[in-house]
Amino acid sequence: MTRPASSSSRVGATLVATDAGTAADLVADVVGWYDEHARDLPWRAPDRTPWGVLVSEVMLQQTPVVRVEPAWRAWMERWPTPADLAAAPTADVLRAWDRLGYPRRALRLVQCAQAVVERHAGHVPDDEDALLALPGVGAYTAAAVRSFAFGRRAVVLDTNVRRVLARAVDGHALPAPTQTRAEVARAAALVPADDAGAARWAQASMELGALVCTARSPRCEVCPLVSSCAWVAAGRPADQHAHRRRTQAWAGTDRQVRGRIMALLRESPVHVPEPVLDEAWPATPQRARALAGLLADGLVVESQPSPDEPPLYALPA
Repeated sequence: MTRPASSSSRVGATLVATDAGTAADLVADVVGWYDEHARDLPWRAPDRTPWGVLVSEVMLQQTPVVRVEPAWRAWMERWPTPADLAAAPTADVLRAWDRLGYPRRALRLVQCAQAVVERHAGHVPDDEDALLALPGVGAYTAAAVRSFAFGRRAVVLDTNVRRVLARAVDGHALPAPTQTRAEVARAAALVPADDAGAARWAQASMELGALVCTARSPRCEVCPLVSSCAWVAAGRPADQHAHRRRTQAWAGTDRQVRGRIMALLRESPVHVPEPVLDEAWPATPQRARALAGLLADGLVVESQPSPDEPPLYALPA
């Protein structure tokens, strides 16, 4: 949607210089785009549950939607309520998590489910403080659940939203590596005052960052904010944080070793002797380090029936 140019307006403590002129116009443009282009995702369906939304948010942390969607469907069919997951054997949970990565998230989900059962009679709370008190739920997840599950006004500020606002409002290629109070205040000032409008904006701004205003190859030509984006107006300058930490390659890392060990144990119905771990990764100091980390994280358990035999490894019962 193209609007006539107008003077800059102050949003919170941040000067928003856009052709659209006002924060309301920016929100309207993004929401209008979302109404036409939103993906049909199961955790957005009318019959979604707060538990389903919470599970999706945990699964989506550092994992793309294309991998999460089938896993989420299978998970919710098997454990549709917090009480179902709270009673599940840990080994079954880790096997169901499969290759989503960062399996500690699965353990945190179990702990979260148990807390929901113990503290809230099995119902995910809509109160922000109660959500933040749940294991594994931080500020973003609490805001997302309040917004997406309950339709409440919240400041939902994930990586995608931060990037959209950094470009459209601040004129920067990417947001600062660490979220600041000023950034949160600016984001809060853009959130519509009403619950329904705020929830719609949260979904829309996140979707725009995921599909159009991407980190590496933004599709500015189809962006609803192209005519008012401060970054585009400035000539799309490079990232000002030249020292920004680069994503670590996967091949050969401890994460890869951990993943292979976990895959081997998920596929085994019995405890695995240490020499069998050679099938996952050679017996090197790196494997020993990765295995020690898995044991410390509670993702693997060790036993040794006798001193003359090698130790056995398995997923927790």
